[in-house]
Amino acid sequence: MKIVFLDAATMGDTPMTGIAEQGEFICYPDCSREESLSRCGDCEVVIVNKVRVDSVFLDHAPELKLVCEAGTGINNIDVEECSRRNVLVRNVAGYSTDSVAQCAFMHILNLMGNAFYYDSYVRNGEYSKGKIHTDPSNPFIESTGKTLGIVGMGAIGQKVASIGKAFGMRVIYYSTSGTSHCTEYPSVSLEYLLGESDAISIHAPYNERTAGLIGYEQMKLMKRSAVLVNTGRGGIEVEADLARALDEGLFKGAAIDVFEKEPLPADSPLLHMQHPERIIFSPHVAWTTHEARQRLADEMAENIRKGW
Repeated sequence: MKIVFLDAATMGDTPMTGIAEQGEFICYPDCSREESLSRCGDCEVVIVNKVRVDSVFLDHAPELKLVCEAGTGINNIDVEECSRRNVLVRNVAGYSTDSVAQCAFMHILNLMGNAFYYDSYVRNGEYSKGKIHTDPSNPFIESTGKTLGIVGMGAIGQKVASIGKAFGMRVIYYSTSGTSHCTEYPSVSLEYLLGESDAISIHAPYNERTAGLIGYEQMKLMKRSAVLVNTGRGGIEVEADLARALDEGLFKGAAIDVFEKEPLPADSPLLHMQHPERIIFSPHVAWTTHEARQRLADEMAENIRKGW
């Protein structure tokens, strides 16, 4: 059995012995569209993360039996066309729940806690020049008693909710699917969530219901002291509107891990703000702890082991 991983760079140095032991395993760090078409010709299993699997790709892969998504989202795979050609599609769900939740709350605490301001205050010499032992000019926000609003209450959203609860926060959520399955916390309208929350954390998929869900008009509903974190999917908040809203001081700050286009273009309005101190970036790393990537590799190996 020939197994080809077409864009394995996102896995870093994660051991993939469970996959390799099942056949001839060829691993490419990345590939262009043309390279992906030329490299899949005689493989029975292809592993992809962002590589597009469509009718043209399938035309070039006559031996293909199984497409393994190196992740959860399968927007890059034409599942219907695969089904029509008797090509099985398997993804991996749940491997990064703890990793993403930890990253999301790291950003929430950094924003509410003024972490980068305090670090800069010490590093730039302002603290050393001061006459008192502290800086009372920019106090951070206590989480206890504040409201955490979660957009998308799936497994990750529920994990973030439990962390917020441990920090003494009241939790509310907005169901992007319209079906409020979680009964542990109040399900509210998006408008209520935006106006009521002190911290908003996005954990929804990107689809026709969530694309551009939070734009400038929605951001105007937020508290001036609120923070917004997106470790879900890029494009749920409108990036140009986010830059504008932060520069205008409509709310305290934002932390963004996922973007409309990745990597983030150098001309993105988010990188050219008048007040860059109001936003924190991470390069789509919320899912990438060593533990999460190993779970992903192990589950992909199991998906191949199941056969077709």
